[in-house]
Amino acid sequence: MISEPELVGEDGPGSSPDVVSGFDQEQGPVAGGRRRGHGALLGVAGALTASAVWAAAVFGYGIGGDGKPDARGYRVESDSCAGMELKELATALGAPPAEPATELDGIEHPALHRIRCTVDFTTAVLRAPDGDEGSGWSTGYQASLTAELHKETDPRPEFEAGTTLTEIDGTGVDRVERVPDLGDLAYLLVMEDESMSVRVVDGGAVVALTLASWMSPPDMDQGRAGPPDGLDRPEMLAYRADLISDTRAVMKALKTG
Repeated sequence: MISEPELVGEDGPGSSPDVVSGFDQEQGPVAGGRRRGHGALLGVAGALTASAVWAAAVFGYGIGGDGKPDARGYRVESDSCAGMELKELATALGAPPAEPATELDGIEHPALHRIRCTVDFTTAVLRAPDGDEGSGWSTGYQASLTAELHKETDPRPEFEAGTTLTEIDGTGVDRVERVPDLGDLAYLLVMEDESMSVRVVDGGAVVALTLASWMSPPDMDQGRAGPPDGLDRPEMLAYRADLISDTRAVMKALKTG
């Protein structure tokens, strides 16, 4: 079981975690019938207030009176990958050599629209510990986006359940951290293979932006089991803030696209 998520994000120390408020259960002594009647009225008022709070919370989390999630203006269509500019990651990793590629497993159904997109960043040659580029090994990064728009059912319960997973697609989850002020609820997942994923639910929209790295041997040495000593997989956590910023930008583009 994953431990309680920590807060992470671009916001400074002033950002505070969610606060769940409750009712004061302590009551004073009851004296006489009128006092009891007054307490009953307070109980009814409290129940009505609780109902109002519940209703506000339901609508606040994007569920309308018909039980369907609020689209919040998101548009998830086959051409939505064009909005995946990833300017922050491109600045840090090098501009992608091509436009985003759209995967073929998209869905356009009355209950769900889904797209998958990938972006490959510029490949770089890995230097040996002595600074020599003669190792022949290269490295690169790939970002992948999955965007879903749920039109019939609220995706939040399933989204929250996903944050308790210890393994995703065969890769262990190293840790889960809250990302403040992003959608209704957002998490950063750090995987054991050092890939990172920002996952957000906002009304009926669920967005996941993942950054992964790869290492490739020289063409004449494809059978090699691993890189030479001193050639390590690129550090990923350095791009955490860039991944969060680009997730915000992608969500904005899905609303205006």
